Amino acid sequence: MNYGVIFDLPSKESQIIELEKKSQDSNLWDNPDHARQVMQKLSRLQDEFVSWQNLEHHIQDSLELAGMEDESLRSDLEAEINTIEADIGKREFNALLSGDYDHGDAILAIHAGAGGTDSQDWAEMLERMYLRWAERNGFKMEFLDSSPGEEAGIKSVTIAVSGAYAFGYLRPEKGVHRLVRLSPFDSGHRRHTSFALVEVIPQVEDAGEIEINPKDIRIDTYRSSSAGGQNVQKNDTAIRITHIPSGLVVTCQNERSQTQNKENALRVLRARLLEIQREQQEKHLSDLRGEYTKAEWGSQIRSYVLHPYQMVKDHRTDFEVGNTQAVLDGDINGFINAFLRHQAGK
Repeated sequence: MNYGVIFDLPSKESQIIELEKKSQDSNLWDNPDHARQVMQKLSRLQDEFVSWQNLEHHIQDSLELAGMEDESLRSDLEAEINTIEADIGKREFNALLSGDYDHGDAILAIHAGAGGTDSQDWAEMLERMYLRWAERNGFKMEFLDSSPGEEAGIKSVTIAVSGAYAFGYLRPEKGVHRLVRLSPFDSGHRRHTSFALVEVIPQVEDAGEIEINPKDIRIDTYRSSSAGGQNVQKNDTAIRITHIPSGLVVTCQNERSQTQNKENALRVLRARLLEIQREQQEKHLSDLRGEYTKAEWGSQIRSYVLHPYQMVKDHRTDFEVGNTQAVLDGDINGFINAFLRHQAGK
């Protein structure tokens, strides 16, 4: 059996050859946004092609081992089968990520809710959780902007997440996350409930997809600051961009270069404008079907209870885990998988 035909490897190889020719065009980088799009697509196809080739090789190796009927090779055959099963399981999971932007990069933003220092500390705990998750799963995290809390934690943070299916994997995390615990900031050590909002929006690969008229934005510069409000830069490198038609405000202060901060701020602005456009389209379709309900701040998607018992529960799927420390250390794939399967009706 020719597995390469089943996996359509010839078609993928043809696309790779075509994109490689484009990547060698001396005029490609005259349009940087288009060039990045070409290179990202090429890299994604190359990785996919190699992964399918590897799976095909494992299948062929296992068939050859099985055909030998040699009991001494049984452990080798079992190892090949385990590798194939793990690979197919991952591909089955990725098949759930079929949205328009699921394969691409994401912007992750965390905002502390009502609750003062406790909520700001909770926002930082979530930041740590997603950083650990990214490390476990091979995603790259790039800090774009961060606003420290007054006493502890963070008021907000914006992070660019890159890697195959970054948006698809993180999409289930969008919503309000609720923490119940004995507060370390309460002198009476009483139980507190804190909230934080997690935003997940797709990064725009093609800048032409969301065009920003320079006349529609106001750009202000200021000095980057750290916790406590101290200025950490002598020059005005931080950027604040206001999109006048929508009222959106985006800040970026994590780079030492004003140019880099401006580019990153525009990247976030494009992503937010795309999200608004997507939400408007979804609302219109839902209105036509009579299904639209507005998501309010209080409608948390997940609760993390550290006292009086230990439990993390997703309210959309009823998936729950008793090992709260593992979850806070980044073990959240169970929640992501449960949501995607629930959404797909599986």
